[in-house]
Amino acid sequence: MPERRVVIVGGGLVGSLAACYFAKRGWTVDLYEKRPDIRLPEHSDLVEHRSINLAISERGFSALRRLDPELEARVKEHVIPMHGRMIHALDGKQTSQAYDVFNKHINSVGRSTLIKLLLDEASSYSCVTLHFNYEFVKADFDTGRVELRDVERSEQTSVDADLVVGADGAFSRVRQRLMSKVLMNYSQTYIEHGYCEFSMDPRDGSFAMDPNHLHIWPRGSFMLIALPNLDKSFTCTLFMPWSEFAKVESDAEVTAFFRKHFPDALALMGERRVCAEYAANPKGSLMYVKCAPSTYKSRAVILGDAAHAMVPFYGQGMNCGFEDIEALDRIMVKTLHESGQANDCTANLTDDQLHKALDEYSVTRAVDTSAIVDLALENYVEMRAKVVDFAYLARKHLEGLLHRLFPQRIIPLYTMVSFTSIPYAKVVSQWNRQTTWLHQTIRAVSVAAVIGIGAISVRVLGPRLPPLRELARMVTSKI
Repeated sequence: MPERRVVIVGGGLVGSLAACYFAKRGWTVDLYEKRPDIRLPEHSDLVEHRSINLAISERGFSALRRLDPELEARVKEHVIPMHGRMIHALDGKQTSQAYDVFNKHINSVGRSTLIKLLLDEASSYSCVTLHFNYEFVKADFDTGRVELRDVERSEQTSVDADLVVGADGAFSRVRQRLMSKVLMNYSQTYIEHGYCEFSMDPRDGSFAMDPNHLHIWPRGSFMLIALPNLDKSFTCTLFMPWSEFAKVESDAEVTAFFRKHFPDALALMGERRVCAEYAANPKGSLMYVKCAPSTYKSRAVILGDAAHAMVPFYGQGMNCGFEDIEALDRIMVKTLHESGQANDCTANLTDDQLHKALDEYSVTRAVDTSAIVDLALENYVEMRAKVVDFAYLARKHLEGLLHRLFPQRIIPLYTMVSFTSIPYAKVVSQWNRQTTWLHQTIRAVSVAAVIGIGAISVRVLGPRLPPLRELARMVTSKI
């Protein structure tokens, strides 16, 4: 069979992992990245302050494991386990909230470290060629002709491909081109909050805080978080409405703001550093993207943020992007097996078979990615406000107890999202069923308790209370 070539646009986390998967399945791979090669010493700092720290969990590890268990093991050598949230009250009191009753944990990992590992893995395949300093210009998906520009020489070149993969981020140019070929439902929404990053150096050669937690300073409409790094520093991120950022400009205002809302964090970071980084570091915007379909015939597919950018509050952006690749690979291999071939070389798929596989991927994956985009947005409210709410904590405790007793039947939402590979849409469905069941159970228990107390009161005090039926009605109307 003739050579099958895939052009991947975007050499970040998702693009580099996709290159490995396609190479393993027999494709000739050309990966184009508009930035320089960050593995070179002179470019190593290009992504250090690009965005919020990464948290890798089961869905991300599952995709690495399917490609190569040894790669998963190498990545795990560079992570820091985070077993729960450490909640910082205004008075400095710290309270640990475990992520899981069975001690499962998410993991902090450096973005540049992970990209370098994946680029090295991609380079280990003889059929992969990495092209840096090339930006996507346009593509004719029907003919497979892709045009790119060398940003250093300002020269344009073209390459032919059987399949074009867009992994070029939230502002994807490949997606823009795809929109001219398909009837794409597309939305891009900015939220009214932004972020600014800070750093917290080690103290006396060690971490300034417990490194095995994600630290949160919840303050209602805004919050500060901190994730540990391998060099024993923390990367701290302030998430806040733009209207609040506008009120904090001068060094005096920055210091006063942190003294009022994050005094313990300010003491660990240092006033001078906080002021300098607030002034120097960019204030990033937060937005989410939904689109469908994400494929065109047998010729194009978009993955990761290009198809479903999300706000970072569930730590699932990278994990979901990695899962995209695993889901696509599973469907392509399944389609190949259904054609009668026993191997896993998806480069042997015919155009019709590849078209079928891409269509199935687009339809099934869109439901799940839409679900996690919504969950990520909702989790922001939980992190900045609900983590100190009595009702939230009571439900978390009750669900944890029930999960320990019935681990396969009652599963907390966070556990399903972060520690399983249950499809995101099914996670939401199961969570909604559990919520309904819990509310009905609590209501029934409350009514039974009121009736029991009422019956005892009548026997002891006589008929001085409203009828039991009326008491039950009064209680259920409040639940």
